Amino acid sequence: MQDNTAHRHRPIPMSRVAISGGFWGERQRVNREVTIPAIYQKLEETGRVASWAMEGPADPPPSHERIGVRVFWDSDSGKWLEAAAYSLAAHPDAELEATADALIDAIENAQFDDGYLNTYFPVHFPEGQWANLRDSHEMYNAGHLMEAAVAYHQATGKRKLLDVLARFSDHIAATFGVEDGKRRGYPGHPEIELALVKMYRETGEKRFLDLASYLVDERGQAPHYYDQESYDRGESPDSYWAGTYRYCQAHLPLREHTEANGHSVRACYLYAGIADVALETGDEDLLRLSRVLWNDLTRHQMYVHGGVGPSHHNEGFTFAYDMPTETAYCETCAAIALAFWAHRMFHVDPDSRYIDVMELAIYNSSLSGLSHAGDEFFYANPLTAYPGVNPQGRWHENMEDGHHRRTAWFHCPCCPPNISRLIASIGEYAYSQAGDRVYVQMYHENSASMDIAGSEVRLTQETQYPWDGSILIGVNTVQPAEFELALRIPDWCYDYQLAVNGERQTAAAERGYVILSREWSDGDQVELTLAMPVERVMPHPSIRQSAGQIALQRGPLVYCLEEVDNGPRLANVCIPESSELDASFDSGLFGGVSVITGRALRIEPAEESPALYRHHSQTSYNETAFTFKAIPYYLWANRDLGEMRVWIRSS
Repeated sequence: MQDNTAHRHRPIPMSRVAISGGFWGERQRVNREVTIPAIYQKLEETGRVASWAMEGPADPPPSHERIGVRVFWDSDSGKWLEAAAYSLAAHPDAELEATADALIDAIENAQFDDGYLNTYFPVHFPEGQWANLRDSHEMYNAGHLMEAAVAYHQATGKRKLLDVLARFSDHIAATFGVEDGKRRGYPGHPEIELALVKMYRETGEKRFLDLASYLVDERGQAPHYYDQESYDRGESPDSYWAGTYRYCQAHLPLREHTEANGHSVRACYLYAGIADVALETGDEDLLRLSRVLWNDLTRHQMYVHGGVGPSHHNEGFTFAYDMPTETAYCETCAAIALAFWAHRMFHVDPDSRYIDVMELAIYNSSLSGLSHAGDEFFYANPLTAYPGVNPQGRWHENMEDGHHRRTAWFHCPCCPPNISRLIASIGEYAYSQAGDRVYVQMYHENSASMDIAGSEVRLTQETQYPWDGSILIGVNTVQPAEFELALRIPDWCYDYQLAVNGERQTAAAERGYVILSREWSDGDQVELTLAMPVERVMPHPSIRQSAGQIALQRGPLVYCLEEVDNGPRLANVCIPESSELDASFDSGLFGGVSVITGRALRIEPAEESPALYRHHSQTSYNETAFTFKAIPYYLWANRDLGEMRVWIRSS
């Protein structure tokens, strides 16, 4: 299908997007000053940095550690390096760069002569090297290090880490494949697929794309590789702890899949990789598969706040319309991976519906994974929180005295560096280009430069988005340039106004974009005003857990009630259909945010009673009116601990 031509849809690199202030400017400042240093400190405290010295204990670790979190320690270094690289690209910092360089030196020194790179198996479990792809995470680690290598090369021009990971990739390609003498294996935790495509795009070396294509095509083929390696380890495949290869999306060859399934992070990373391979190869069957999986996930299995994966038992999907709220898992990493996949889907199939989901996942179930102060994290992101209800299972505790709260680190800390790298790279999601058409995907304060029709054009955005729907886009160009400016009209916006140099435009949206085609001159200005009313969001009638309830949304932000603003027993709060909902800017809350207020009723028995159940005919109820206050969901659990609800009763 597509080839590397001028008309291919591609993102404007974040290196060409400068974020000057506004919402994301502040989030990036906190990330730069607080989050990135805090994560590195934890990498040091927990031994992850020291592990690259390849020095292990004299005695072998207990058996439980052989299948513990150490097998994916390397990925934490990779994601931190990637976040550091993105930050350095926008804000050079000699001290941060020196720290990253030292870690890269240690990684280079840890590499074996044959290209193999891993801190766990050579030191703690040598006989386990490449012996359990289903569970070992060796390729997953490699993928995150590859992404870091590409980002660091782009940010600094230094290619040491890129060369290290190229050698590791070549080692993997020499070990696995369909050729005689190779093993026909693939990772239990996908991620390397999309990373290899990044390596291909950065270097132009087709061997990286070929390896990614192999890993996609081989997955789930018969005879099943995970069965064979189980027998080789002296185990029965029936003893697999997850019970089914659906958990790792390997129960069938990928081209036969019809629904999103299994572990949600693995799934979305894999689907992003499939989209990447499809885009680069033009494989129509993979393009079809991408659309099928996308439609299933977004129509049947995605939460209102962009979260995915309702169950902590498999950290993933269950069945269509299964959307528990109190026990919703919705891992931060899953929302981030969904945003990655959505971004790629637009470049496969240019339609704003993908960017709508990307924006929803970023602003809500991704950003909620990080505290406002920037140094504590959520692993799971439920839609209802009550004392004592823990959706996160045995590993990922975010509880204090029975209450949900963010913590500084996890036993499995995949989410902290993941949200950090997303925030640091947010500029990459702002614009896309295809030939002489520029798509404005996200609205926030920034300036971006791009080459269009032989001219260098710079676009600037001035806006208070997401608090306000007014966006002013300035065009700066040395000479007049003819091109198309495609402005996204989000799916939540039903009314908008558009003007160029003060002259109103009446263009209709096409696939979610208003297209302005003209010869642009230096100083031209586009004014886009997106109506941003408070919306009541209704669940699909098949979503049993939120039937008869509403969620509040304004712009891209989903809102919630917290006990600190509205008192306890939020399940008894009802927002009548007749209640007028108002949005106002609260400058004293979290440095300034929009809040939603309106009339609500607290419906409770008139008399307290120890009875667990009551007969209605013998019970009277009070309907106490009060003014509720809802805050953006991503900010919950940053103040006093207490209850929280996204879905609220409605008359």
